[in-house]
Amino acid sequence: MEHVRDGDDVILRLDPGDEIHASIQSLSKHGITCASITSGIGRVQDIKIGYLDSNGIYQTVTHSDSMELLSTQGNLAPGPDGPFTHIHILLSDNGHIVHGGHLFEATVHIVAEIHLRVLNPEIMKRKPTQSEFIALNLCQQG
Repeated sequence: MEHVRDGDDVILRLDPGDEIHASIQSLSKHGITCASITSGIGRVQDIKIGYLDSNGIYQTVTHSDSMELLSTQGNLAPGPDGPFTHIHILLSDNGHIVHGGHLFEATVHIVAEIHLRVLNPEIMKRKPTQSEFIALNLCQQG
């Protein structure tokens, strides 16, 4: 993994074997603890995605084959147990069928390029809710 920062913009290049969540979370070692993930492209494998159903339960599916990473959006925020990433993705399989949803895990197969916009960590924090989901708390600025 390599990254370059220009002002509030961070470009992250992930290499084969890098896990997306762990890689983005590792930016905290470089002082980047809060960011909006604005885009991401590449090719990933060992993918677990899902969606939150009407009962508040995640339904997941696992794809072991590699897929083209078409789009990535989400955020990096300080959480009660350290950096927390909330990511949604769109993927295309080899038949051009698009899959998407909440990203639980994915490992880079060839390369991934991700853009983040660094934010003030005081405006966004993660906290557990009564339903044990992690919720975004947008702090009021006074």
